[in-house]
Formats: sequence, C-alpha cells, structure tokens
Amino acid sequence: MKATYQKYMLEFKRPSGTSRGIMTEKETWFIVLEKDGKKGIGECGILRGLSADDRDDYEEKLNWACENVHLGKDALWEKLLEFPSIQFGIEMAFLSLKSENPYLLFPSDFTNNSKSIVINGLVWMGEEAFMKEQIEEKLEQGFTCIKLKIGAIDFQKELELLGFIRAHFTAEQIEIRVDANGAFSSNEALYKLKQLSGFELHSIEQPIRKNNADRMAELCKTTPFPIALDEELIGVFTLEEKEGLLQKIKPQYIILKPSFVGGFRGTQEWIKLAEKYNIGWWITSALESNIGLNAIAQWTFLQNNNMPQGLGTGALYTNNFDCPLEVSQGQLWYNKKRNWNFDFELIK
Repeated sequence: MKATYQKYMLEFKRPSGTSRGIMTEKETWFIVLEKDGKKGIGECGILRGLSADDRDDYEEKLNWACENVHLGKDALWEKLLEFPSIQFGIEMAFLSLKSENPYLLFPSDFTNNSKSIVINGLVWMGEEAFMKEQIEEKLEQGFTCIKLKIGAIDFQKELELLGFIRAHFTAEQIEIRVDANGAFSSNEALYKLKQLSGFELHSIEQPIRKNNADRMAELCKTTPFPIALDEELIGVFTLEEKEGLLQKIKPQYIILKPSFVGGFRGTQEWIKLAEKYNIGWWITSALESNIGLNAIAQWTFLQNNNMPQGLGTGALYTNNFDCPLEVSQGQLWYNKKRNWNFDFELIK
C-alpha cells in the first residue's frame, strides 16, 4: 500500500467572521491511499488557531503517518492521539479504499436519496446589515433552525437581530441557536445569558473560553437556557479525560466535529459518554471541503439523531469540489445525479 498527502487551500466566496477574526481561506490536507490499482481519499481538516493539532510538526506527523500506513487504521489512530485531524484523514482514507466507490463510505437511505438530514442555516458574524441579509436569506430558503455566530459586533445589535427573527417567527416555527465561540468574559456571561434567554433560544455554544471548567460548570448549573460545549472538547484525548470533563461541567449538550475529536472513532467515544450522562449532542462539520463533509454527512445519518445537524458548509468556497450533496429547504440531500469532480492527480 502506498500513501501520499497534499496541502490544498480553500478560498472563501466572501470573508467569513467569527469572534476569533475574519477568514478568507482555509487550509486542508488530503491523504490518498493506493493498493492493487484502487485509490482511497481522506481529508485532514485542520483549522489553524483552533485545532488541537495546530503544531509546528503537523506536516512532519502527516508524512510519518503516510510512511507508516502499513501499521493499519487502528494502530495509526492510537499513535496519532494528539493529531485528531490526521486520525480522521487516515480513518476516512481507509474506509474510502475499502469501498467500491471511493466516495460512498456508508450506503444508506441517505445515499440512496430517499431520506435527508435536517441541518441548521449558518449566519456568519459581520455588520448588522450583512447579518440581517443572511437571516432573511436562510428563512427564505426554508430553514427551520438558524445558527448565529455572535460576539463580534455590539451585543445590543445582536439582541436586536434576535428580536427581528422573533418578531416574525415563534420558537415553534424557527429554532435559534447562537455560538459565542468563547466571546463572553466570565464575569459578564451569566448577565448576557439572561438577556439572551428572552428570545427563546435553543442553546448557546461555548459562552466563555475553554479551560475555565469551574466557571463553565457554574454557568451550566445556573443558565436560563441550555449550554453546548464545542471548543471545550478540543485537546481532550483520552477516554478518562473525556469522562472527567463531562462529569465536572455537566453541560446540556456537546457539539462534535470529527476533524477536531479524532474522526468517527473519537466522536463515537464522546457520544457514548454523553448518552451515559444524559447529555444531548449533535454533529457539525469544521469547514472541510466536500470530501470531508461527504464522509461526515454519510456517517451522521447512521447515528439516527433527529436534531438539526451542522452540515451546511459545502457552498462556502469558490474552489470546492462538485459532489452529490445539496441543500434544499433546510435539509441536506444526496443527489446521485450530481457527479464528483475531484482530481486524484492533485495528490502526487
């Protein structure tokens, strides 16, 4: 078996804002496995400044993984514990190689195009007018769940935007999730949560920065509406650490990004623990290309979670790859009539 890797820069159609800043491009890496004339593709979806494996030796470790691919998927997963995006890329590539079609990893009613996955519509941070424009667009597109990134503009204006949605749609009609990306200070967080609670929100992701476990536990205990941990899960590698974190903080939800938590195997560990402690969960992509998004969507469908998932990021880039995934009326479908245009020759 031969393994090769290649860096690829995804270009945003328009700059996309979070509380950590504006993104114009997104780095990703592809791994290709070759054996007996067959090829398999995996994506290592690192997000610089956020992923646990944003390290100087990232490419060195990627090269090591390719050179040691003979060890197999499971042994490599164990040895790459501190490199979750590479764990995922390797896992995906092995599944792809084993499949008859390198892009059809988990055949199901989803890939047959007979069932869909309900997803949230993502509204990026920006000027008030831009956010309002996005909200109206998502409502027109038939989304019943909207996720707004907050924490970058004036908080009062963000409250007004939420008021704009609620003036037209009840909580039964439109579910609103907000994602603060750790933007609130520990002192002001509860006060802001109380202000937000007036808009009947479904949940808030990561109100304060990660690694403030005592304060986050306190917030989860006293919050007027549910808190979901997201960044908090990054860099928590062992099963013991994962269980300890959930026992201490006791969140209402956790949000799972396979590229950040060690692929499907790592995600499954979190799911089992969440269900053990009666914690809700859903799955989101982490700005991967359609290669990674495709694998995540197929696997997510098999988890039978009826909550809206965060899988609507495929249309963000100018140089993404055409694929069967398409969004219609707030749902992700697998349209078999749409073909892939991925070129394996990208990976030399």
